[in-house]
Parts: sequence; C-alpha cells; structure tokens
Amino acid sequence: MALNIPGLVSLSVFFTLILVIGIWASWKSKKDQQDRNPTEMAIVGGRNINVFIGLFTATATWVGGAYINGTAEIVYLPSKGLLWVQAPVGFAFSLVLGGFFFVNPMRSKNYVTVMDPLQEAYGNVMGSLLFIPPLLGEVFWFAAILASLGATMRVILDVGGSLAIIISACTVTLYTLLGGLYSVAYTDVIQLVFIALSLWVCIPFALMNSATESIHLTATHQSYQGPWIGEIEKQYLGRWLDDFFYLVLGSIPWQTYFQRMLSAASSGQGRLISYLSGLGCFIMAIPSVLIGAVAASTDWNQTSYGLPSPHERGESAMILPLVLHYLCPTYVSIAGLGAIAAAAMSSADSALLSASSIFAHNIYRKILRKQATEREVLWAMKISMLVFGAGAASLAFYSSSIYDLWFLSGELVYVLLFPQLCCALFIPSTNTYGSAAGFLVGLLLRLLAGEPALSIPPVICYTGCTQVNRTYTQLFPFKTFTMLLTLGTIVAVSYLAQVWFQRNLLPHRWDVCNTPGATSTLIPLQQMEKQKGLPVVSLEEKNY
Repeated sequence: MALNIPGLVSLSVFFTLILVIGIWASWKSKKDQQDRNPTEMAIVGGRNINVFIGLFTATATWVGGAYINGTAEIVYLPSKGLLWVQAPVGFAFSLVLGGFFFVNPMRSKNYVTVMDPLQEAYGNVMGSLLFIPPLLGEVFWFAAILASLGATMRVILDVGGSLAIIISACTVTLYTLLGGLYSVAYTDVIQLVFIALSLWVCIPFALMNSATESIHLTATHQSYQGPWIGEIEKQYLGRWLDDFFYLVLGSIPWQTYFQRMLSAASSGQGRLISYLSGLGCFIMAIPSVLIGAVAASTDWNQTSYGLPSPHERGESAMILPLVLHYLCPTYVSIAGLGAIAAAAMSSADSALLSASSIFAHNIYRKILRKQATEREVLWAMKISMLVFGAGAASLAFYSSSIYDLWFLSGELVYVLLFPQLCCALFIPSTNTYGSAAGFLVGLLLRLLAGEPALSIPPVICYTGCTQVNRTYTQLFPFKTFTMLLTLGTIVAVSYLAQVWFQRNLLPHRWDVCNTPGATSTLIPLQQMEKQKGLPVVSLEEKNY
C-alpha cells in the first residue's frame, strides 16, 4: 500500500484550520477578558458561552473517536449487534438527567469544577483523593483517543501511527493552552460539523458498493455473519443493565460535562444545552450504526481487503476506517478520515482541559498554595496541560492496555465519584467520615470484583460469574451494586458519626473532621447549667 499523498495533504489542511480557529478563539477570549476573572475565563469561559456554542461543544465532547468507532464496531461484531449499542441512548439519558437534577445546584452556586462541592462538603483531603480516578480517566481517555487516531491513519494513509499521535497531541495541546475553554468550544463547532458532513457523505457509497448486501435484509437474516440487529440473551441481561446504568449515571460526574454546563450564562441555559446535546449525541450515532451494518453485510472477499474477515483477523475495532477505505472511493475515504480526526480532537481537547482545570483550581489553589494569585493559577494550569498532554501521548503507544485502563478508571468514577457527588449536592447531612468510608468500600469492592481485560482475577464472584479459559466474567450488575453500596455507606456512616459525637458516645476530641451538628447538644446543656448558676463542665468530664 502506497502513501496516500492527497489524504495526507487534506489532513494537514484540516489540522492547520483547527489550529488557526483555536488561536483566533484564544485572541477572542483575551479581548473579552476585561473585568473578568482570568481563571474563570480559561476554565468556564467567563460564564458567557451562548446556547449555540454550548450545544455544539457539549455534543462534540461525547461524540469522540471512541464513540463513532465503538458504535460501528459493536454493530458489526457477531456476538453483539445493534441491541448492544448502548452509548447513544445512555449518553442521551445521562445528559437529560444531568440537566434536570445536577445543573441547577451546580450553576446556582457558581462552582467552577465538579470537585468544588466535594471539597466544600468533605474537605480538601477527601477532595484530593476523589480527584485521582477522574484524573486517570481523563489522561487515559486522551491517550486512547490518540491511539485510535494513529491506527486509523495507518489504515487509510499508510503513515506511521506514532507520527499521527505526536501531531495530534501537539495541535490539541497548543490551542487548548492558548485559549482554554474558548478555543475548545469554538473548535468543537467546526469539528462537529465536519464529523456530521463527512460521515454522511460516505454512507451512500458504502451502502451501494457491489460487495454489500442490503442492510435491510441482513438486519434479521443470516448473511456473511449473524444478523446485525443482535440479541440480548437472558443470562446477559444483568450485564446489559449494568453497562447501561454505568453509561447513564457514570457519565455525569465528569468535569468535561460540567465545564460546559457551568460556562452557560444561567442555569436555564445550562439545562437547555444539556437536553439538546443529549438529542445531538443520539443523532450523531446514526452514521456509525449504518457503517457497522454495512460491514456486517459485506462479503470482504469481493474487496481488496480479502479474507479472512476483519473480525477473524481481530481488527473489529478498526471496522469504521476499513469500511471507508475499502468500500468508498479514495476521495470519500479521505473525508471520512477527517471526520475521525475531528471526533478524536473534539474529545481530546476536552479531556486535557478538564484534567488541568481540576488540578489548577482544586489541587494547586486550594491545597498546595492557598495564597496563589490568579496569574499563578493560570500558569499551573498551563504547565499541567503540557505534562498531561505529554503523558497521554507517551501512553498512546501502548494502546492495547490503555483502553482497559480507561474503562477501569471510568468504572471507578461511577462507583466512587457519582455517589459522593449525589450526597454532597442532595444530602447535606453527610460528612467526611461517611465520604471516606464510602470511598474505601467502593474501591475495595470494585477491585475485588476483578478485571479480565487486565488479567485481574476476581476475589468476589457474584451470582452468574462464569469462567472460560481462565478468564472470569461477572454477569451480575456488580458495578451498579457497588455504587449503591458506596452511596449507602456514605449516608449510614455519616449518620452514625454525627449521632455518636452528638450523644458523646465518642469523645469530641476524636472529631478530627469537625462533623457538622456533632456538638449541637453540648451548647444548650452548658447554657442551662450556666443559667442555674452551676459550674460549666464538658460532657467528657461528666462521663469521666
């Protein structure tokens, strides 16, 4: 396969265009920065992002390279099919629920990051611990996106994946570094439009290729492989539901989501952006679904790809670029590559900005240097961008394990961070003791359930746990079960800690976290004794 010169030139033009738009947006942000907090300008765009820009950037954040590639892959896989494509519906529900329940309490208090309510409720120590899972998730996500883009360019352009990874990482880091959320938001508009137009241009050519049967016929009938509609067998229903709830609820407690909602001019606009972007995510999955159906309906022996099929070669993850390359004309496949590159960059810049925002605002400003100036915080944010970007680019060369680490980090965010955020926002009686206990319980139970992708055997085998070739699979919805146990632990331990200190079952000097309400009965009792002319004695001294 020869180097695709037109494709390489087209992609270079696209990267240059995105970089120019990002630089222009950074100039615009500096122009609008007068009389505004520079840190908030970089993190939440000065809270003046309009609905149109907010809709595009929120949708583009979720419609990334993993989203469009993964959707096509699952439709194509004989063991999965359309019924296992949960991301479009899951993300749509997530954005609707997030807008309905979470946007107003977050936006009304002018929080800057998702970690703000957690630090406010549980303190900086717990906040720094809870920062670790999303940080790892964002960095691994960035790395996985770069790895996917590198593999795609290797298929269509026949260029080294390492070159694609380095160029993409440098481009994304540069314009995010210059303009913060402004650059990310404005480039997301172009990227999302490019994704939609490019993929829809490719669909007719793929559908009409002579090697492809009618996807209407192959949806429910046996063709070159099983029907692409797929089925959900009874024994896998628990796992299906677990994955679905993970997508719906686990997609909420991420800075990438709240960064868009908190940048809106009002809570009402934030909710509207969340609702509309949910619809946008669902619609943007349609081209990938069609491409996956085409791949499942194609006789690959009639193409230059030949046999064995992509599934038999273990290349199912690359099914979208393979369809574009082997079932579409060259100029059309180049447009499709542009869509993949745009999708990758739209998610990569969000992950980079998210991780650096939390580090600068919640770790550097609130823990490491509480007297830091705004200029200092901005520099901490920019330096962390360079560090996280370089780290993600380095990890991208180990793509086989990065995806597994990303999934595990995402599950930790679901079982640890989602219940913590719910308690901090909606159950104000919870305290640091409950938060710490919930963190330990959730982390322990998730790790003890094992992770087959990382060859970690389960210590706890839930109902329906199966073993095939020394690989265990949990069919029980253990992620959601662990999340609910974490939630219950936070509430129960918080209540017990408050009661024990309040009733003096534990000495107040042990209350190192200053539990709210723990001394509520102490003050009235001392006041009563003072009114009676008795010497004021503490409850600890009375018990002694």
